[in-house]
Amino acid sequence: MRSRFCLWIAFLFLFSLPCLAQTRQSNPPPSRNDVNPPMTDADEVQARLASEMAKKAAKERVAALKHDTDKLLKLSVELKESVDKSDENVLSLDVIKKADEIEKLAHSVKDKMKGPN
Repeated sequence: MRSRFCLWIAFLFLFSLPCLAQTRQSNPPPSRNDVNPPMTDADEVQARLASEMAKKAAKERVAALKHDTDKLLKLSVELKESVDKSDENVLSLDVIKKADEIEKLAHSVKDKMKGPN
């Protein structure tokens, strides 16, 4: 009688394990990654410094863009004047150099306008 009772308990235990495993899998415990810890003073200072650095970099980028576009305009005007002075048979080496410089500067301006990657 006692052995039958032990077998019965063992039988129930073995067949109830898969049910318990399914119950545990269907309800996962909340992960700690979902909860954001509160920001400390050091974190706030670091975030503020990062924000200020980003603003400063953006201002410097805009200043460089203005400088480069002014230079681009100046070179374009010089190129126009050089082409106007030349005739249909002769283009000076200076005209070709200015055109190359304009092309490089235009690509630089375009890259700066796209911003940091």
